[in-house]
Amino acid sequence: MTTGHAADGTTAPGTDAGAGPETDPGAEPETDPGTGAGAESGAGAGADPGTGRLAILRAARRAFTQRPYAEVTMRGIAADAGVSASLIVKRFGTKERLFNTVADFGPAADKLFAAPPAVLGRHLVVTMVRLRRENHSDPLLRVVFSLGNMDERTLLRERFREQVTARLAGLIGGERSELRAELITGQLLGLGATLSLHRPGAGEEATAELLADLYAPALQRLITGEPDHPDQGPGRAGR
Repeated sequence: MTTGHAADGTTAPGTDAGAGPETDPGAEPETDPGTGAGAESGAGAGADPGTGRLAILRAARRAFTQRPYAEVTMRGIAADAGVSASLIVKRFGTKERLFNTVADFGPAADKLFAAPPAVLGRHLVVTMVRLRRENHSDPLLRVVFSLGNMDERTLLRERFREQVTARLAGLIGGERSELRAELITGQLLGLGATLSLHRPGAGEEATAELLADLYAPALQRLITGEPDHPDQGPGRAGR
């Protein structure tokens, strides 16, 4: 069977999962299931001090976002991660607990939303780009692989709506905040997909600040609810 790759660098569904655990740039920075603390806070975000934990989480993300929950096995995840199934049980206990860790967007949202609305657009772009580069991972993009799947993977979408979109809507407030939040998260996912698709490319070489210069103004207009043109009144903007 041939090997393909999804937009975020993971092995595409229906292909051989031959890529190593370090080839999963669409995965989110690891969090401890017991504490929720981000692993990237220590020395060397990619460090995995003999536990195999990072490899397990990356393999679990590939498995749960590409196949129905019932078809995912601890043995399969272990084989992809290059560890024993008993080590996964020791670290996470059950498949359900491992899945719940993969479906947690909270730590990423904490970082992305750590700025007031007046400057949030730029902060979103700079933070997302830096997270991708520092952790060799995208904090949000894996939710795309849950689209169209009517099984337990719907939890990924539900968690995303709760922990990212709904939280953002509450943060920005104002009229049509839910719609604006959906459009903002859509643009963030689009930016992540674009950077992953065009690799190597101009986006990979650009600084986070330059990308924010170009991309953040559109996000900021959605955050503040301002119209595209100064002479466009509230009545026209709502059409």
